[in-house]
Amino acid sequence: MATIIIPTPLRKFTNQQNKVTVGGTTIKESIDELTLNFPDLKKNLIDENGKLRSFVNIFVGDDDIRDLNEENTAVKAETVISIIPAIAGGSADYENITFSKEELARYNRHIIIPGFGLEAQKKLKAAKVLVVGSGGLGSPVLLYLAAAGVGNIGIVDFDVVDDSNLQRQVLFGVSEVGKSKVEAAKARIQSLNPHINVTTYNTQLTSKNALEIISQYDVIADGTDNFPTRYLVNDACVIAGKPNVYASIFQFEGQVSVFNYTNAKGETGPNYRDLYPSPPPPGLVPNCAEGGVLGVLPGIIGSLQANEVIKVITGVGETLSGRFFVFDALTFETRTLKISKRANAPVVKELIDYEQFCGVKAVEKKIKEISVDEFVQWQKSGEDIQVIDVREPTEYEQVNIGALLIPLATVAERANEISRDKKVVVHCKLGGRSAKAIRELEEKFGFDNLYNLKGGITAVEQESDLLKAVNV
Repeated sequence: MATIIIPTPLRKFTNQQNKVTVGGTTIKESIDELTLNFPDLKKNLIDENGKLRSFVNIFVGDDDIRDLNEENTAVKAETVISIIPAIAGGSADYENITFSKEELARYNRHIIIPGFGLEAQKKLKAAKVLVVGSGGLGSPVLLYLAAAGVGNIGIVDFDVVDDSNLQRQVLFGVSEVGKSKVEAAKARIQSLNPHINVTTYNTQLTSKNALEIISQYDVIADGTDNFPTRYLVNDACVIAGKPNVYASIFQFEGQVSVFNYTNAKGETGPNYRDLYPSPPPPGLVPNCAEGGVLGVLPGIIGSLQANEVIKVITGVGETLSGRFFVFDALTFETRTLKISKRANAPVVKELIDYEQFCGVKAVEKKIKEISVDEFVQWQKSGEDIQVIDVREPTEYEQVNIGALLIPLATVAERANEISRDKKVVVHCKLGGRSAKAIRELEEKFGFDNLYNLKGGITAVEQESDLLKAVNV
């Protein structure tokens, strides 16, 4: 019987099995048997017309079935079938680059590598790399590109550091919580390597500014966590003629590839739309905020992404253009699959409304907030309010203000305990988890009376006189 490797996002439909054996003599028969045995899996693989969904690719060995006989591709007993769903150039002007004595000492371990040497290090210093997103993937990418000596690094991110980021975003520490990510990232990597130039874009990447920003760089590293921005980055790279070093993570699984890369022969490889012409339906593939991610996984995948950026810049080694790398942290299995350009892939001529295209927002809408001082005034004035604490029980035991404890993971199932006819103040430690809770309650249940306590209970603790005043 053939073996089907089940990716992390779909294992919840196969009782957490990562491999399933099936019969059948063709891919269609094997997939039919798989979905017969696991009915809940079917809607994620097959559309209403009985066809394989556009955001799911099937590989036999390391070959895409679209390069074989598609659903009629023959399957044998020893066949390994992989299901791969979508988951939320260098600089030529390097000859005149010079290094200070300090830089030569810093990059010595690069320069002495046979086949790398001073020329490759010059290319790194001359290069301009844009990193889109400074979170889980962006953290190791920025750290290793800075350490390697990439001379000009741009960072695009409009978020601020939250305490929930620290589990995986190793660029930041407790002292950066509440600060702009791009500015915190810039300070960190320039402290690591003062010989590099860093440009920050504390803004959302959109169809209006993407080409203007991306056109200034040689290589783009996509560390985004949502489909609208991922398609935007891809399309902007295609239009601007820039290589797009892609990575994605979810729970225990990571993906890496190089898209839109033009080799020495002038041949341009596949882009993201050759692999995934269109995004999955909204909500079908959760992002890391919804599904979680193993803290060490971004470090592994982000380091591989940085490695590909260095190879693209220097021309040393063979990039992942035309190949798609998949890593499973649970089983420690890796696969490198072949991908190719598609004659029927969408032709990218202009940037579009990607939120409309994907059916989801790239940026979460703003929520109502309240300061500690305002909270105290509400209480003193006799305002009828309910207070919800979405931290964990162990945190609540250490310090609390007498609020109703509803941990973040349980807010949906306990939504009926939350009032709809009075103001409800929601808090956590610093404000990140409570904001997520409010968005979930607003989107799923239509709440419109929720207020996020800015700074969380930490802001309350900083004012000892207020700590007594806010006890409910």
